[in-house]
Amino acid sequence: MTGTDQLSAVFSALADPTRRAIIAELATRDATVTELTAPLAISMPAVSRHLKVLERAALISRSQSGKWRASHLEAAPLREAADWIERYRRFWDTSLTRLDAHLAALQAAEPATERPADDPRERA
Repeated sequence: MTGTDQLSAVFSALADPTRRAIIAELATRDATVTELTAPLAISMPAVSRHLKVLERAALISRSQSGKWRASHLEAAPLREAADWIERYRRFWDTSLTRLDAHLAALQAAEPATERPADDPRERA
């Protein structure tokens, strides 16, 4: 999978709240399908389908020990998604800093006006 396709698969997998809940559970410990199904209001086959989506997105891996098959969180693809989002957080921070400076300049250019003492905006 290319970098862009991997990122798309990660965001697609994260779009579902059940899959996010599974990832949150796997962040605390490895778990079997049975263990992952217990706190969710869905069937084991439904959880298995969600696990397949997470596995295709490389967000989890599975290992077999005897008859138990545990799922394990693979956090590296989450780092890629966080890095992608971080670029846009910086964009918004820069935009808000410029807006803040612009508003400060407008306020500095405004002549000072006195407000009445009982102005409710003064109390807020």
